[in-house]
Formats: sequence, structure tokens, C-alpha cells
Amino acid sequence: MTEPTDRESDNLALATRFLQAVEAGATGEALAAFFHPDLVQHELPNRLFPAGVRRDREAVLASAARGAALMRSQRYTLVDAMAQGDRVVLEVDWAGTLAVPLRDLPAGYEMRARQALFLELRDGQIATMRNYDCFEPF
Repeated sequence: MTEPTDRESDNLALATRFLQAVEAGATGEALAAFFHPDLVQHELPNRLFPAGVRRDREAVLASAARGAALMRSQRYTLVDAMAQGDRVVLEVDWAGTLAVPLRDLPAGYEMRARQALFLELRDGQIATMRNYDCFEPF
């Protein structure tokens, strides 16, 4: 296996900083700084979005703001990461504690998921993001 190039190392570092920002509850401009103006996110079908969802940059930022109000805290544990050129793949264990009730779940409930994120970067920002969120039963 070859060592990552400087560009790949930079891309991995940016992806890791992005996860740290989301974990810390970043919204608005703090989060927007990671996103290319033409960002497209495709969240594949999961327990929260059975049909999946596609979002542009503004919709991703709006979703992040809603999520920040929904969660008391969340943490991302990086399981694995790799980069090839301007593509980054992250495997993550996620846990989030609800600040308010969600569906039948009470405030304080800890949701868990294994996630795979496929990122494509352009001009040092995330331009495309595909999320595969595999939630534990709730």
C-alpha cells in the first residue's frame, strides 16, 4: 500500500475537521466553510429518511441547523478513512443524544449508527457527499 500524497493527506485532514465541526454542533458559516457552493448531498435510504433525500448546499445547512436543535450531543468515532485523489471515504460510528423527543423516542435517548461517507472535494471544499447511515434499531 502506498503512502497518501500531500493532497490526499490534506483532504483526509479536511474531512476529519468537518466531522469534528459537525460533532461540535457547527451550523451556518462555520459549517458552510467546508462546502463548495455547488455542494450536492445524497443521503441514501435509512430509518429517518426511508426514501433517501438529495440536498443542495442551502438544504444541507438548514438540515444541520435542525439537527443541532434536535441533538443534545453527538460524537463521531472514526473507524477507517482513505483518500484517492480528491475522493475521501470515511467509516464512522456515530452516537447522538436527543435533546427533544423524536417520534416515539424520548429526550435523552441515545441513537447510534454506523456511517459511510463518500466525499468528493473541489477547490479544497466538499462538493459531493453520499451518506449511508445504518441506524441501530429504535
